[in-house]
This record gives sequence, C-alpha cells and structure tokens, in this order.
Amino acid sequence: MPIKIPDTLPAFETLVQEGVRVMTETVAIRQDIRPLQIGLLNLMPNKIKTELQMARLVGASPLQVELSLIRVGNHKAKNTSEDHLLAFYQTWEEVKHRKFDGFITTGAPIETLPYEDVNYWREMQQIFDWTETNVHSSMNVCWGAMAAIYHFHGVAKYELKEKAFGVYRHRNLKPSSVYLNGFSDNFEVPVSRWTEVRRGDIEKSESLEILMESNEMGVCLVHERKGKRLYMFNHVEYDSTSLSDEYFRDVNAGVPIKMPHNYFPHNDPSLTPQNRWRSHAHLLFGNWINEIYQTTPYDLNDIGKSD
Repeated sequence: MPIKIPDTLPAFETLVQEGVRVMTETVAIRQDIRPLQIGLLNLMPNKIKTELQMARLVGASPLQVELSLIRVGNHKAKNTSEDHLLAFYQTWEEVKHRKFDGFITTGAPIETLPYEDVNYWREMQQIFDWTETNVHSSMNVCWGAMAAIYHFHGVAKYELKEKAFGVYRHRNLKPSSVYLNGFSDNFEVPVSRWTEVRRGDIEKSESLEILMESNEMGVCLVHERKGKRLYMFNHVEYDSTSLSDEYFRDVNAGVPIKMPHNYFPHNDPSLTPQNRWRSHAHLLFGNWINEIYQTTPYDLNDIGKSD
C-alpha cells in the first residue's frame, strides 16, 4: 500500500520519481482499509527537505500510511515559507485531540542550548506528555531523541569539543529486537551533532535498552519497552548529500569545520559521496511501522487506554 500525502506537497513528485507509491485522497477513500496514522513533528529549519526524507522511509512500507505534518505553534520558521506551512502543516494545538499510531519528532539545530532555554520547550514538554496517551509508538530523532530521553528519564546531554560529523560503523547489540530484524552485525550510520548522551546515564533506567552503538560515536539507538519509544541519536534518514550540504554550508560561511569522517571518496570533497546506509534506514523504519501495525489497536480511540 502507498503513503497518503497531499498531491501538491513538494515531496510528492520526488517520491513518485523514486518509485515510492503515493496516493491521493480519492484513491485512499476507495480502499476499505484503516490506514496507519503517522504524525511528523518537524522541527528542522528546512522543513521541505525533512518532509521528503521521512516520507521516503515511511512510504516504503507495504501498509497504507497517512502522514500528517505538524509544527510547534509558538515558533516562527525562518527557512520555510509561511504559505507552505499554512498549506500543509497543522500546529500541535490543532491536532492534540487526535490519536496517532506512530509519531516522529525530528532533530532541531539547537543542540547546545539548555533545554529550558529553548523558546518552545514548554510546548515540547506538553507534546511529550501527550504522546503517552495519544500515541501508540514514538520515533524520536537526534535533538528530538535527546530532548525526549531527558524529559522522560532525566538523561543529560553533553557538549562535544568538536562536532561529531561523518559516517561511522555501528554494532547491532540486539539482533533479536523486532526493530533490528534483517540488520547486519555492523553497519554505517551518518552522524551530525554537537552533543551526546552517555551509556552510563542510560543504563540507570531499567526500562531503556541500547540497540545500536559505535565504538567512536557512542550510543545510537535506544528502545524503551514500556513507553514504546525509540530514541535515534543519529541520522539514518539523511540523503546521500546531506553531510556534504552541511560541510560546504559551513565552509562557505567561514565556520571552522572538519571534513566529514569516512564520507567523501578518497577524502576528496570534489567527488560525489555514496550512500551506504539507505538499506538499514529502510529496515529500521519498516520494522518500526510493522511493529506498530502488529500491536496498535484497531480503533484509534483505544490508543493510550492499555499501552
């Protein structure tokens, strides 16, 4: 089954060209199926690029998925037009009456700020609390993962001396996990962050389980059994050129930045990088959506009653 998104969303044509099956409202109505309701809380400045990255992974599922785009209400986006936001997004206040099978919270370029100094932190706290009653399973990414694990477990973030930046080998610590079905024993994941969480802090909570880890970059993916939450601290969703876009952006702005580790062929920025993480990104999101499908109530109104 394809993903259901507005046919005027910029990501629509790109997904079609990539072979991802998408559907219009008219086609969706003809199918006597309850689609999985997935919400995307998009905190990234370039919302259009992030929409495409997440829709590509969610849309690869054989299940019918309806993706809703959501933003925080008391923060004005600087890099996405107001017309786009008004056409395709709802604020959390506008959707908080709804129930979602799955909910994705993205990263945000505010890693080094204390959480309490983020101007929409109070709303984020409300959203995290709301997911406990209105969302069956959550996927939190990068800053969204750090913020969520801090909110629910008090796990601190630590600022790094230099940016963790590049493509790093990671280990599959729990091959029996439903979320790592089909994963290799080790694999590569893009990393781009100025902060980290630490294994010792995570291990203090009995409900948290580390699923992926890198010898160099530390913890990558954590599963919370009771809350059906995933915390992904890196960027499996990244495009092939995402790290190079960040690198050249900083170089052109005169911002000190090291070349991303293990990314450009022969460490030559003039060469096109190859995507070596795409298959595992699809596996992770596909496994997550399949687990949602296997465990979510048929009646959306029952979400939160027995989770």
